[in-house]
Amino acid sequence: MTLTDRPTREPTREGAAAGLAALVTPLLGGTLPLRIRAWDGSTAGPTEAPTVVVRDPAAVRRLVYRPGELGLAQAYVTGEIDVEGDLLDGLRRVWRAVRENGASPRLTPATVVAGLRTAYGLGALGRPPRPPASQARLRGRLHSPARDRDAISHHYDLSNDFYGLLLDEQMAYSCAYFTRDPDDPSYTIEDAQRDKLDLVCRKLGIRPGSRHLDIGCGWGSLSLHAAEHYGARVTGVTIAAEQKAFVDARIAERGLQDRVEIRLQDYRDVPDGPYDTISSIEMGEHVGRRTYPVFAERIHRLLRPGGRALVQQMSRTSRPGGGPFIEAFIAPDMHMRPVGETVRLLEAAGLEVRDVHALREHYVWTVDRWYARFEASRDRVVAMVGEEVARVWRLYLVGGALAFEEGRMGVDQILMVRPTRDGRSDLPRVREA
Repeated sequence: MTLTDRPTREPTREGAAAGLAALVTPLLGGTLPLRIRAWDGSTAGPTEAPTVVVRDPAAVRRLVYRPGELGLAQAYVTGEIDVEGDLLDGLRRVWRAVRENGASPRLTPATVVAGLRTAYGLGALGRPPRPPASQARLRGRLHSPARDRDAISHHYDLSNDFYGLLLDEQMAYSCAYFTRDPDDPSYTIEDAQRDKLDLVCRKLGIRPGSRHLDIGCGWGSLSLHAAEHYGARVTGVTIAAEQKAFVDARIAERGLQDRVEIRLQDYRDVPDGPYDTISSIEMGEHVGRRTYPVFAERIHRLLRPGGRALVQQMSRTSRPGGGPFIEAFIAPDMHMRPVGETVRLLEAAGLEVRDVHALREHYVWTVDRWYARFEASRDRVVAMVGEEVARVWRLYLVGGALAFEEGRMGVDQILMVRPTRDGRSDLPRVREA
């Protein structure tokens, strides 16, 4: 069956599933693209579709108190809701139904009232369930240094071993760049990440002996690559202690102590510019809406006149932010916006934007590799972080892949220069990359 075929339906038994189907179907424009099986054994929906199993009435209570994406995510990660069959296929069917029927799955007063009536009729009303243990709980002023450290710790300090199960040998946790056919089995995620690192270094024009600042250096893939293969003297900054320990060990293993320094430092506290080149690879999303002008100004201040900077950053075409699920479970306080708005903020800081390179499809292929590694290591993941966190990451990877696939999210490399007083950019007449 193809995704464009209309599934056939069978008569459904009365029960909780019928009530749930009646509630959900209007939100999807009159089409139920998934099968529902409720805790009482009742079923509703097309037989060929992936089956959503609602195991516990607590899932309905979550949707009453946290309607929409957050309530569904909470119910999924706790196991109150599960999906039999292909999770990605199920999410694709939902979004297809929304598009084909011109529906808006957003809540209205009428749908809230209908939800309360359904919950009451199913005997599912009661006190709100507690948030899952895996949900972030941050305190303090938004994007203060202390709160930013807590947000980064929530995401990155699961352990280096955990990320090692997902990522390639270089531990590159950002969109790769596929210079060959993604379906070629001989072309690996390691190859595509290496091609991305080369692309960044070539765009920046990194040369032996040049000073490079890597803001949000992660596990050091770019910092090490720029030093080893392009001869740069690199300063990398991160506020994740686990990442710094990992990179420091690799620096020692490779004998790069004289060329790479990794600091446990906030980008706002870097004191020692100017740098010839600056990179920030998928860190700008964590800066925040109101703080982004500070981030852009710091890049401008730390970059020498005539120097180049490159920001690789995710974008969101509608409803700026991170999204309820991502902000609650994955990257608290994350903020994505349309790429044009990011360009405007960088230009307002005095940087001259010279190139915007969209890589959206490359992220689909990247996440596909991460998800395959995750599924192949599922037992080890659960042993390492527990079933609930494993379910968080499964939903995150599948949902992210679909968002990039369908164009609801993007990722771009933005190349900039800090012009000299007389307007020179020091860029070559013919671009190398």
